[in-house]
Amino acid sequence: MSSIVFNTLRTYCLSGFRTRLLQRQLFITRALRVSPAAGFAHRKAKDEFPQLEAAHSADYFGTLSPQVDGPETPDEGDLREEDYLQNIPSPGQKLSVRQYADMIKDHLKNNRIREALDVVEVRMKRDRVKPVNYHFNLLIGGCARVGYSKKAFQLYNKMKQHGLKVTGGTYTSLFNACATSPFLGDGLGRANGLRELMLEKGYEPNESNYNAMIKAYGRCGDLKTAFQLADEMVARRLNVATDTFNFLLQACISDREYGFRHALLVWHRMHRMRISPDRYSFNLLLRSVRDCHLGDLETTEQVIGQILSQSIAAGQQQQQLTGGAAEGTLAAVAGDGDSRELTERLNHEGVPDLLSASPHLGSLVKLGEVRKAEDRLLLLGGTTNVLAEMKRYNVEPDIRTMTELLDVIPPTYAAEKLLLTTIKQLKLACDIDFFNVLIKKRSMRFDYEGAKDVLYMIEAANLEPDIVTYGVLALGCTTQDEARALLRTMEQAGVRMNIQILGAMLRQGCAKHNFRYVTEVLSIAKRERLKPNEPFLRHLDEFGKVCEKRDREFDAKPRKKGRDEFKAEYNRFRMQLDAWREHMGLHGLALEQAAGIVREHPWEQFQQPQPDGFEPVKNPKLRHARKKQHSIRRVDVEAIDSDGEREPPGGVRLVRDGTQ
Repeated sequence: MSSIVFNTLRTYCLSGFRTRLLQRQLFITRALRVSPAAGFAHRKAKDEFPQLEAAHSADYFGTLSPQVDGPETPDEGDLREEDYLQNIPSPGQKLSVRQYADMIKDHLKNNRIREALDVVEVRMKRDRVKPVNYHFNLLIGGCARVGYSKKAFQLYNKMKQHGLKVTGGTYTSLFNACATSPFLGDGLGRANGLRELMLEKGYEPNESNYNAMIKAYGRCGDLKTAFQLADEMVARRLNVATDTFNFLLQACISDREYGFRHALLVWHRMHRMRISPDRYSFNLLLRSVRDCHLGDLETTEQVIGQILSQSIAAGQQQQQLTGGAAEGTLAAVAGDGDSRELTERLNHEGVPDLLSASPHLGSLVKLGEVRKAEDRLLLLGGTTNVLAEMKRYNVEPDIRTMTELLDVIPPTYAAEKLLLTTIKQLKLACDIDFFNVLIKKRSMRFDYEGAKDVLYMIEAANLEPDIVTYGVLALGCTTQDEARALLRTMEQAGVRMNIQILGAMLRQGCAKHNFRYVTEVLSIAKRERLKPNEPFLRHLDEFGKVCEKRDREFDAKPRKKGRDEFKAEYNRFRMQLDAWREHMGLHGLALEQAAGIVREHPWEQFQQPQPDGFEPVKNPKLRHARKKQHSIRRVDVEAIDSDGEREPPGGVRLVRDGTQ
């Protein structure tokens, strides 16, 4: 009886289980027959089922992976990879190593830095061609010439990542990049790091490396290291030539306070080592005369005493490059000084001469009187002695030499006429830079009519004014009418206004306390959409301080004459200045904040390709061909009278010369 009941119950349970199983299969079959959208909605609903509830549900088994929607936009890396795999360049598309190098050279020759970099970073990468160290050296050298030091060192790092050999020329270019960097601190830091790397690798610098290092440290302001490197060259018996001393003179120029004193030491060390200066040496020495000072008088007197003593005992103190220990190093600022008798030279009558190998002070009473550039030129014997010394070394001056002399001669018509006479005698062709300096020199001494007369000299020399010419002419625009006349002249010549020219006009308007003149300059900058630069903002800031001080003075003395006129003009000017600042986006900013906004980064120009309008070289064979040189008309210096009287424009005569 019990077995019958047990079998009956088992049969009932099995039949119920089969019924439920068939119902579940039927449900699944019906679910598969519904539309895809319904199925997607069902899956989405299932996916949205809470995970905690699903973990405790006997009927829910979850999914193998979460349902994730596909990306709306394709991944850029995948696109590049797909493009790289599918667009395989043809063999004819690839160029040779020399052809890629020629492309880089052509871009660098035309100052197209961005395009030159794209040859390696874009073109060769697209052509599946691996660059060699020659390509990297070309680019590093090109970046070094324009001061793009950051990119030069980035290329150097890429060069090492490619496993390419770093040559001595690479180090030379990198130090040149440090020397030309617009950021002295950054350039000095990179130079120190590169020099330490060379020491770690055990690399021994050659003469070119040393010259580049001296140039880098000198221009970045580390004169001590620059002179130590020169002494290191002497100790290693490397060839210390004129180029080395030229780089040392560049280092001296970087020191505005003591540079002229250092330059004298370097110059007479050249005499003792019997190294002949070249034209570039004389030009650099004249630049130190213009830009640098003697420093403290006590040390300067010791230095000059050392120079005079060593010149007297030159036979006993000759320094040989192959000799033993040096009696004095280039790094020394001042030696012990010889106490021997110097009466003969110290009491020598006439003009001082600290330029030649036998220097003397002439009739100079005391160094405290040497303050200006023309005074420092007098210590060298003046223009006549400088040219005589150049002739003694068979060095022919060029127009650059005459331009440097023009910057340091006394600001008189007599001195200018003498220099122009010398130019005529030497048959040198004046360029526009020489005339620009002449205009500036006359403008700075407030001889604005004489500055305008230089335009006739430019026309007589068959030259055309450039943008710098109009900039120095703007220094003489003391009134609104003169400024408007210059603007009309520029418009007729097709020369576009820039912020530098407007800044020169603004300077004159502020100096004359002419509110209407200043306001018109601001209106021109706004109309021409010119962004102000830092000097422009500083002129406005200084003018504002002067006006505020004058306004307080009028408030303290209400009955002072001119108070009402000043108050009216000043209030109108402040309203217009505030509107201008707001238009320029500088409203409410301090001077340093505004200067930081308008200050342009010097490397921004290398981030974008060169604009259109530059015609490429059509015939590669003519790329390095020398252009035909034409004669240039010269100015007859008789047009300028030594007593300050000038002949009329019709009196300027032309002198034709066929040599170039």
